Amino acid sequence: MSYIAPLKDMLFDIRYLANIDQVAQMPGFEEAGFETAQAVLEEAAKFNQGVLSPLNWEGDKNPSSWSDGKVTTTPGFKQAYQQFAEGGWQGLQHPVAYGGQGLPKTIGAACIEMVNSANMSFALCPLLTDGAIEALLTAGSDDLKATYLENLISGKWTGTMNLTEPQAGSDLAMVRTRAEPQPDGSYKIFGTKIFITYGEHDMAENIVHLVLARVVGAPEGVKGISLFVVPKFMVNSDRSCGARNDVFCVSIEHKLGIKASPTAVLQYGDGKGGAGLNGAGAVGYIVGQENRGLEYMFIMMNAARYAVGTQGIAIAQRAYQKAVAFARDRVQSRPVDGSIQASATIIHHPDVKRMLMTMRAYTEGCRAMASVAAASYDAAHHHPDADVRKQNQAFYEYMVPLVKGYSTEMSLEVTSLAVQVHGGMGFIEETGVAQYYRDAKILTIYEGTTAIQANDLVGRKTSRDGGQSAKALAAQIEATEALLVQSGSADAQVVARRLKAAREAFIDVVNFVAGNTRASPNAVFSGSVPYLMLAGNLMAGWQMARALLVAQDEISKGVDVPFMQAKISTVRFYADHMLTKAPGIRDAIVEGADSVTALALDAF
Repeated sequence: MSYIAPLKDMLFDIRYLANIDQVAQMPGFEEAGFETAQAVLEEAAKFNQGVLSPLNWEGDKNPSSWSDGKVTTTPGFKQAYQQFAEGGWQGLQHPVAYGGQGLPKTIGAACIEMVNSANMSFALCPLLTDGAIEALLTAGSDDLKATYLENLISGKWTGTMNLTEPQAGSDLAMVRTRAEPQPDGSYKIFGTKIFITYGEHDMAENIVHLVLARVVGAPEGVKGISLFVVPKFMVNSDRSCGARNDVFCVSIEHKLGIKASPTAVLQYGDGKGGAGLNGAGAVGYIVGQENRGLEYMFIMMNAARYAVGTQGIAIAQRAYQKAVAFARDRVQSRPVDGSIQASATIIHHPDVKRMLMTMRAYTEGCRAMASVAAASYDAAHHHPDADVRKQNQAFYEYMVPLVKGYSTEMSLEVTSLAVQVHGGMGFIEETGVAQYYRDAKILTIYEGTTAIQANDLVGRKTSRDGGQSAKALAAQIEATEALLVQSGSADAQVVARRLKAAREAFIDVVNFVAGNTRASPNAVFSGSVPYLMLAGNLMAGWQMARALLVAQDEISKGVDVPFMQAKISTVRFYADHMLTKAPGIRDAIVEGADSVTALALDAF
């Protein structure tokens, strides 16, 4: 079964929840209203459905391969990437000044979801390039921007993030790759980097690595890390590729999922590329100032974390479509209510409906949350009013760990349910649904595990301001509850009640976190991931509640009544089956911390 982009739902979110026509009133986005969004999304759907989706299963069966330092990608990937670049998709959200299209993230996020639904292994390459572009735009010198940005934004070259090392894992304070200053202002880089997505491949003519390393003599810990641009091929004055740099792929990983995406081990300064480059050592150029590398890398990291959240939504959407198609086709058992006196397709069975509704509600809730977060990013960067920019920046920063953490965790449940809907056939690789389950697992791990997202939510986003940002969001949710009550419909009353209970549970947890992080850190961090899940559940539920209000209004006007009725049914399910989890999670966090740490270590 091929992927079909959920254009109606995407455009609903963009139009009514993210308010694209308000985004289009900001400087630089004047041509990016709803009509533009619709046209761009329709073209993206054609490309992803027609070109990338057919390669998805092929990539799982015939992964990228490594031989003698070179990586050959899945057959068809190189040609598909050329079409991707020629279509201008890499530059969709990036500045016109460097050859991009300058469209808002509100539109770009939906396109990112599509490419990941169509082919997640493929999508990882442009995802990392986006991060490299963001870092250079923010912290790169004029010379670095002039040298690299145009070719990255056009898709002619690709970008990577080189953070971790064999001994470091997620603890970047332990990074040991070293950078030696050279008389011409460049640096020679020596070290090993692991888990480098598309660190080597055959799809583009150059790969631009952004590498964390320590300048010789720098302080220990995170304060001594700098960021460098290290190209696979040196760049000539006309921005063409020159001599080979001393960075080589020594192996790629064999993985549970995303098999077509090469995950490289890169060796810097091993002497293999020394000819004509003044001996061994990979030539690199510093980004920004020495010892501020982690600060700059977090620019890439935040862009990537949001994008990984959309990957969770994307894989959930693909799995949902697959499960629905199977449930409509698979005949097994009579319905329990006796409505059909023979074996029926399994979509008639209430437990199958429950599973499909769970998949649908989670996916639509997270998509709505991500779309609204994207609009806040656009406002934070482009709104003419400084106070509005500040408010939206705070909102976006709070939402990033939720989009990343909640959306990816829910994708594991959704893809698992897709396998379950298929029954025994789901466990068989030939049906294809198992690939989504395997691919989804990495999403809760890379770009910071769910616990790392939760640590960020606790520390930077809640404790630092005493919970004020979180409580400001709760006040907005309360206003939505009032609108639901005023609307008068039975569904709205139930959603209002569920939303209120979830919000009150959230406030209790925020107070617990803000009040105890310093005094009882173990108690707070024992519940950090549950806090993230509660917050993500609530924020997605809030956007679903807003969607219900819109749908009711559109039905009263006679606008696309079947779609709007389906939206209301999905919102009601979310309220009854997802938001109702919040009070129990609250109890586990606020009252259950002691039982997390009670067991003696030698008893495990």
